[in-house]
Formats: sequence, structure tokens, C-alpha cells
Amino acid sequence: MEALSRGAASVDFVEKAPAALKVLRGNLERLGLRAGFRIHATAVGATLRKMQAAGDAKRAVAFDLVFLDPPWDAASEYAVTLGLLGGSAAGLVADGALVIAEHRRKEHLEDSYGSLARTRLLEQGDAALSFYAVSD
Repeated sequence: MEALSRGAASVDFVEKAPAALKVLRGNLERLGLRAGFRIHATAVGATLRKMQAAGDAKRAVAFDLVFLDPPWDAASEYAVTLGLLGGSAAGLVADGALVIAEHRRKEHLEDSYGSLARTRLLEQGDAALSFYAVSD
């Protein structure tokens, strides 16, 4: 929502939890945001696979920014999602894009996932942000 409020051309939200979807839709409504976004009510891996398989004809350009914030107890989601974005779904990531994964500080993420290479690790308290960019 922050990206939309700051002028992003479009945003894709991916959320499979019904309660979180309800909150997401409610927040968009309260903020008066009715356009410029798509909501995918599935797991992120399934969403990326579907977009890649379809060539995502509705999307004019690839993602410039990807922010991952799965439930911290779903650690396998990080590896699956980063693996897809750096592998078979790499076509969904624009050149020069930034992929950011928020995770537990104690959770080990790899330095690279296919074409994605970690460029920065920011740790604060129990949380961490791993920043990835497409490597050549």
C-alpha cells in the first residue's frame, strides 16, 4: 500500500490466509485505493508459477521491486520464492530490480538463489532484511 501511495504504477499482493486477505481488502478500501493493484489469493510459489507459465500477458513489465514477508514460521516459503525468482520465474524480475526478504535474524538465507545474489544484510533486533539483485 505504501508503494501505491508513493506512485507505483502497479502492485501485486499475494496472500493466501483468509483473515489476512480480509484485512488487506479492508485497508485498501479504507484508503480509497480501488485501482493499480491485483490481489492473488494463493501461495506465492503458485502465483509465480502461474504468472511465468502464462507469460503474464496482463503485465506490461517485470517486477522492479519484490518484498517478501511470509510468516516467519513458513521458512520454506523463502527458499521456494527466492529460488523461483532467481530461476524458472526470473523473467518476472526486471533488470536492476531489488528483491527484499524480511526474515528472522536467526534464519539463514543463502547468499544466492540462481541469478539472485545477496547484496546486503541488515539486522536489527530479532529481524533481518536480505537484499538481492540480479547478478550477471
